[in-house]
Amino acid sequence: MTFKSSIATLTGKTSYFILSKFFNGGSSYPGKIAYKIDPDILQSIGKNYDLVIVTGTNGKTLTTSLINKMVTQKYDDVLTNPTGSNMIQGIVTSFVTHHKKSKRPLAILEVDEANVEIICKYIKPKYFVLTNIFRDQMDRYGEIYTTYQKILDGIKLAPDATIIANGDAAIFSSKELPNKVVYYGFSSKGHENDDIKAPTNTDGVLCPKCNHILHYHSISYANLGSYFCPNCGFKQNELKYQVTDIKTLLPNKTEFEIDGHPFTMNIGGKYNVYNALAAYAIASEMGISIDQMEKAFSYDEKVFGRQETIKVDDKDVNIILVKNPVGLNQVIETILSDTSDYSLAFLLNANYADGIDTSWIWDANFEDFDYDKLPLVITGGKRVKDVTYRFKIAGLNMDKNIETVEIEDFVKQIPKVPTKKIYVLATYTAMLGLRKTLMDNGYIKQK
Repeated sequence: MTFKSSIATLTGKTSYFILSKFFNGGSSYPGKIAYKIDPDILQSIGKNYDLVIVTGTNGKTLTTSLINKMVTQKYDDVLTNPTGSNMIQGIVTSFVTHHKKSKRPLAILEVDEANVEIICKYIKPKYFVLTNIFRDQMDRYGEIYTTYQKILDGIKLAPDATIIANGDAAIFSSKELPNKVVYYGFSSKGHENDDIKAPTNTDGVLCPKCNHILHYHSISYANLGSYFCPNCGFKQNELKYQVTDIKTLLPNKTEFEIDGHPFTMNIGGKYNVYNALAAYAIASEMGISIDQMEKAFSYDEKVFGRQETIKVDDKDVNIILVKNPVGLNQVIETILSDTSDYSLAFLLNANYADGIDTSWIWDANFEDFDYDKLPLVITGGKRVKDVTYRFKIAGLNMDKNIETVEIEDFVKQIPKVPTKKIYVLATYTAMLGLRKTLMDNGYIKQK
């Protein structure tokens, strides 16, 4: 380790100790300081790690968490970033605060799509796990092809790494790569002769070879499914790992089968079955047993801000991160499967980490909510007027709406909601602010 790296590491460790002990923080700022002191710090502190990069638009945090739960049953020295701080400063923080127990630790890290290249510049991963590519924060990424190119710019620096890719996403088969590629997806058995198209306004349905509209034998959601091009013959690659059945799909429970093996998770949503499948795929490649995977899936521990339930007095507050139309639509679908009474909240910010363009809320299916049955919708965040108006257009009676700009004011409203359960949909910085306020008020205990 160079002298500059040593100073940067020490400074990062010290700032982390102060921030975590006295301010309930420290997920990214220590890394920001260390990285500023030594921009090449990852070369020194990360060179002896076996790295797994999890990247893509949706599902990075839960997929990373599931992989971590699986591999820690086999490996005793594993580094990860559980808060979802996935840009360079958060990655550096994870490394400088990790207490190594072995000469070759394992690092399971979710990485922001635009940060894959800079990580791979210094550390060559053994595996890439690619979840999906949807339109997201277009002010940062542009169209989905631009986003994928950012990931490819990192992959090209690690040609020996194995890629574990979502085989239901056509974009992941659009480029020839020197890497070994393993695909996972949903089984289309029984639908081989079906010929359907994705819904209107679905992005990513042009054939990457000839630009014809893709057709599908089956679709799980959005542009994911068993695709083929009737014009040029481009089609889905063979899937090595497959979801073969989904038996139960509720907000707090999912029963499903992968390659015929039954599993249960205490979390809902078809999109989370994809996350489970991605974790299963790489765990299989790394020699993790089915029993170890089953144990990891059964943990009753919600991931940071992703369907995380927090008790506020006598209310169950279910916090769900939302950031783009596809993800939000899946969240709405999951909530609608709840047969119990619940209230709803939406906290919309437009900071850099959220994406400063909030027009994406108009592409999501707000109209699917049954506003006659919803007793209360609380809107909040820096763009509260935008999301309130979106609910109004979707059919919400404004007599059932409460606006709260500040997180503190929103938290004060929670004990007053008319139902025991409230779903809180929040963009990234709103979710962080909400968790911090709940922690400051003693509703979340610091670990």
